[in-house]
Amino acid sequence: MTIEVQEDRPVRTVALSELFLAFAGISIMGFGGVLPWVRWMIVERRRWMNEEEFINALSLCQLLPGGNVMNISVYVGERFGGLPGAVAALAGLLLAPCLIVIGLGGLFQAYGHLPAVQGMFRGVSATAAGLILGMGLRMAWRYRRDVRALPVLAATIVAMAWFKLPLLVILATILPVSLIIVWTTRQR
Repeated sequence: MTIEVQEDRPVRTVALSELFLAFAGISIMGFGGVLPWVRWMIVERRRWMNEEEFINALSLCQLLPGGNVMNISVYVGERFGGLPGAVAALAGLLLAPCLIVIGLGGLFQAYGHLPAVQGMFRGVSATAAGLILGMGLRMAWRYRRDVRALPVLAATIVAMAWFKLPLLVILATILPVSLIIVWTTRQR
């Protein structure tokens, strides 16, 4: 079996400061629901990747251990700035949230018993879930007519929502099935 590598466009270099600031901005804008902002910044605003490249990067980063967004920051940073770019992007992503969480942790410890503060945290949680759902629907919309992708998408949703299977079990099952589907349909 031969694997063909296709480069749609040459990989360009991005300044370390640009990588740092882009991911720092994401971490502040998308606090609690960063993945949709990462997609927006990489695909729509900066045009560092097209939609397909982003989906492929996200797929890879979801298979790796650790947080998806941290993995994407390292992936994008390395792709456009090598090892220093990966460090700059990850540092940009983590610095502001770490400082904010330390501050919010102190405030929650002091005022977390108040109903208004508890309501605020419920609202933030609902917003984060909505952002992730919206991004997922936007990404899935691209595959609405792909007869190979729809069964995989449906099986994944059923495994998560109905059977509540762990991510590792879903990946261990769905990944080989999706690879077999692609391989057998390309052989025809």
